[in-house]
This record gives sequence, C-alpha cells and structure tokens, in this order.
Amino acid sequence: MSEDYEFVQTKPQIRRLADLASAIWNEHFPTIIGQEQVDYMVCRFQSESAITKQIRSEGYRYYFIASDGKNVGYFAIRPDPDALFLSKIYILRDYRGRGLARASFEFIEDQCRLMELPRIRLTVNRGNAHTIEIYRKIGFSIVRTQVVDIGGGFVMDDYVMEKTILPSPTYDVGI
Repeated sequence: MSEDYEFVQTKPQIRRLADLASAIWNEHFPTIIGQEQVDYMVCRFQSESAITKQIRSEGYRYYFIASDGKNVGYFAIRPDPDALFLSKIYILRDYRGRGLARASFEFIEDQCRLMELPRIRLTVNRGNAHTIEIYRKIGFSIVRTQVVDIGGGFVMDDYVMEKTILPSPTYDVGI
C-alpha cells in the first residue's frame, strides 16, 4: 500500500476536499452529534468557501490522504506559537484500520519538527470514544476540556489533547 499527501491549494483541489469532507462527516458524525449539527458544521467549516478562507487567511494547511492513488481522507494543520494545531484528520470508513492515520501522524510529527514546535495539539469531541482511544495509543493525553459555541444553537464539547514532539536527533560526526 502506498500513501502520500497532496498539499491542497487550488480551487479544484478545494472543491474535491469539500466533497470528501461532506462524505466523511456524514458517514461518521451523525451518531455522535446528530445530523442537524453535522449539516451545520460541514456548511460552516468544511464547505469550499470555508476551506478557502482557512487556507488563504487563517494559516491552515490542508492535505489529502491518498491510498493507492485515491483520495480517501484529509487533514489540516496550523502552526500556532506554542504548538502545531491538528485541526482535522478524517478517513473514509472503508479505509480505516489500514494504518493510514498512523502514517499521517508520522508525517504531521515531521512537519511539527520542521516548524520547530514542541507539541501537537488537537481537539476531539468528548463523545468520540474510539477516536480518543486511538489518540491515547499514539501518545496524546487530555490536557483540558472546552465547550465552544459555534453558532446556530450548537456547541463543540471537546477534549483538548496534546503530544510532545521531541526534536530530531542531531549527530556530531566529528568533522
């Protein structure tokens, strides 16, 4: 299996990303937050216009997760002063459990090191028990809870999780 990460920049890429986001959100989140909130959040945060704004003016970097030449997921990162914020990481149901998330986290950790940031921070819905367990297995721990009003009568009730990222080792070759 080969995976790679396509950096999202163009209008056609953003359009494909918004379509993929809608598909993933609608297969995974209705049982956790309800269909009405899924519809609201996809429109507000994962539409073409929202993604374009996040990329152009909010510092987000989106990447497709590909498996055998097909875009099957995506993630978004944003460098903050004290951490690399992992805003999103989602994979289509049929491609979960194949190591794609773990490989993506290795890439994200490498990006964190390149940016010389000490940790990765993410938020996860407190009702998303399976995902929380995955994050714990790969070294994240809960640092606090937060409830954020996102409008429309909805809130995001999340854990904030972090993982410390050690710098790459440097070797003194004695030259």
